Amino acid sequence: CHRWLTCKPLPPGALGRITGTVADRVRVPWFTGAVKINISLVPPLVLLPVFLHVAALHFLLGLIILTSLPVVVLWYYYLTHRRKERTLFFLSLGLFSLGYMYYVFLQEVVPRGHVGYSQVVALTCGLILMLAALSRAKKDPGYLPIPAGNEKLSHQALPNKGVRGSCNGLHGVTMSGGASGRAVNGEAKGYSRVSAEEPEGVKKDWCTKCQLVRPARAGHCRLCGRCVRRLDHHCVWINSCVGEQNHQAFILALSFFMLTSVYGITLTLHTVCRGRTPFVALFYCPGAYSDYSSALSFTCVWYCAIVTAGMGYILLIQLLNISYNVTEREARLALRDNTGRRLLGGLVIDTGQYNKGFLCNWGHFLSLGSSPPQRSAEDIV
Repeated sequence: CHRWLTCKPLPPGALGRITGTVADRVRVPWFTGAVKINISLVPPLVLLPVFLHVAALHFLLGLIILTSLPVVVLWYYYLTHRRKERTLFFLSLGLFSLGYMYYVFLQEVVPRGHVGYSQVVALTCGLILMLAALSRAKKDPGYLPIPAGNEKLSHQALPNKGVRGSCNGLHGVTMSGGASGRAVNGEAKGYSRVSAEEPEGVKKDWCTKCQLVRPARAGHCRLCGRCVRRLDHHCVWINSCVGEQNHQAFILALSFFMLTSVYGITLTLHTVCRGRTPFVALFYCPGAYSDYSSALSFTCVWYCAIVTAGMGYILLIQLLNISYNVTEREARLALRDNTGRRLLGGLVIDTGQYNKGFLCNWGHFLSLGSSPPQRSAEDIV
């Protein structure tokens, strides 16, 4: 503080040490001792209610805050993504937004008497189903087991060294090239390409990070530090990867969120803006700022609409990728290598490698995780 007041520069790394100390001291008293709190959980819990209540004071304040919030969230996402950091900020923001919107709905909308008991039950059931699917999506996405003999595998990972053996038809595997260390879409590509092919004609990869041979479509997540079967992407909203074992639950969570959010927005607009359709009321509701309760409800509706539009775009991309049997990781790698073709105005990138038709692609997706994956000889070693 003395250096700041006297306009003297801080020593190198001082701000980092200060931030680390403050983050370490944020603890909650508990019976078994003070529990450390992740500092990234705190901002959404404090700032979101403050911003929404300030936005409800006047139309112009609401316009400024609801415009700046997505910009701030995107900026923070870019900052953490560039630093390759894991954060609970987005998960905290998503869960607290759900809870706070539900609280405002019960406190401000339901007492007006225009929402029936059955409608509240339906909205609550949708919220519970979404949380259940989200809990399942937070579990193991399909991490590949890290071999116990890392020293032996590290020796095999040297460039231009042959790995002999038999695994699912993999004979005479030869390593080529070196670890590049670059990262695309959450994947640290520090591995060498394997020249031999599986019976289906799909190549396997050697990951020098996890020291194992990855099956087809698996990838290494640079944020989780693990290889995941059929890696789609690392989702900051669940703070976990989306892979073979949790992709279905991820789609279910997005779908339940969309249905519940649209239903809640419709009920609120029918209450606040009587006599208008929800779409018209969203843009033209003269009595929305007549009292503070209506203004807060209308502000929360717009906040939900912005979040729902973003999640709807994510769900649309996911459904299109499933229809063409391509993962987000494969699409980005195809764009980088210029091996895929853009379809539907660039919404989907078709690599053509796994696409076997709409019905077969969805059948393949619905069967993900139905049987335990076969372990290779390299995994067993």
